[in-house]
Amino acid sequence: MAEAERTDLAALLATLTPEQWDSPSLCAGWRVRDVVAHVVSYDALDLQGLARRFLQGRLLLDRINGLGVAEHADRTPAELTALVHEHRSPRGLTGVFGGRIALVDGLIHHQDIRRPLRLTRQVPPERLRAALPFALAAPPVRGFWHVRGLRVVATDLDWSAGRGPEVRGPGEAVLMAVAGRAGVARELEGPGAALLVQRLG
Repeated sequence: MAEAERTDLAALLATLTPEQWDSPSLCAGWRVRDVVAHVVSYDALDLQGLARRFLQGRLLLDRINGLGVAEHADRTPAELTALVHEHRSPRGLTGVFGGRIALVDGLIHHQDIRRPLRLTRQVPPERLRAALPFALAAPPVRGFWHVRGLRVVATDLDWSAGRGPEVRGPGEAVLMAVAGRAGVARELEGPGAALLVQRLG
């Protein structure tokens, strides 16, 4: 599923205009090109390279991710698209947990690109079902912290998790809200929705 998600992302990237590549994404401070660089920025690192990047980033996730993006700053859109093709099968850190890191990261960042560009898609439901539980557990996503004390329900997937006031909506929007995208959280409904929006800022 991670490989299929990256293949779908590469297909999208091949259609983007130069202006779209430089458009803002849902990731604060990152353009579309920066998000693409991030998606593949860990795949070529061995354990030594990964440790070096974490130390250079002082173990702060934003700094660590920023270093990976900076390493690809001079890449053209065609080169970045080729990198996504080259790394369709996740390797290194993104291949851990059976590729779940790559799947969750890929799904979220694919939508980080598509949503601001108003390029809608129907996310395959089996990918969302696999990604949602892992997004709640993965520390970098902070999903558990975002939805603590709430029950999140994907109305189109027959999936739910947690206890408390309910927050519900399509699985794609639930995943993006779990990942901290406040604007997407405003699309959700239920007695816990306002608290989630407030919590995300």
